[in-house]
Amino acid sequence: MLRKLLASALVFAVLSACSSGAGEELPAGPDLMKKAAEAMKTVKSATFSIATEGKPNVPVKKADGRLTAAGDADGTITLDVLGSLQEVSFALIGDTVHFKGPTGGFQKMTRQQLAQLYDPSLILSPTKGIAQLLSSAAEASVEAEEAGAYRVATTFSAQTLGTLVPGVTQAVNGKVWVDKASSRLTKVELPLQNGGVTVSLSDYDAPVTVTPPPTAG
Repeated sequence: MLRKLLASALVFAVLSACSSGAGEELPAGPDLMKKAAEAMKTVKSATFSIATEGKPNVPVKKADGRLTAAGDADGTITLDVLGSLQEVSFALIGDTVHFKGPTGGFQKMTRQQLAQLYDPSLILSPTKGIAQLLSSAAEASVEAEEAGAYRVATTFSAQTLGTLVPGVTQAVNGKVWVDKASSRLTKVELPLQNGGVTVSLSDYDAPVTVTPPPTAG
């Protein structure tokens, strides 16, 4: 009798271990996106990267830099100017943008002038950036858990995507990765006509101080 009880207990333990190891239940897509949007509103700083694949019809082909919630940012942006790729270094501080093209020294423009091309500092804006993108996403469905993040398929409107990727003129069925521990966004993949765009965010809340370039007056 004792042997049967021990055998039954062993079988139960094995079955329990197998069921618990099958993976946790995935969260509901809309709930996760809402939670992620709220988490992004508290971000103080981040590192960002934008990369394109193929030939999507967007002016920003590549970008790397740092952002603060206050709106300061620095880094490099590669733009498609009349079919020619031009890399621009920039430092956005307050209402002033210090920028340098492939030749010559640094010049200045206003934030308003930059916004006509692309304002990367809006990425962390609680009302216009990633937080707004996530809160307005439609038909969100969590597909899987990958390396500590949830992969979510969802639909973004052209209006909200325009802040992140200028040139997008229609709704896009894309995917986002939301960190399981912090609920913050780690990556966005946007399939577009003739190619696609990937936006990655990391180094959240690391100390960032954006200063004018040494040669700037």
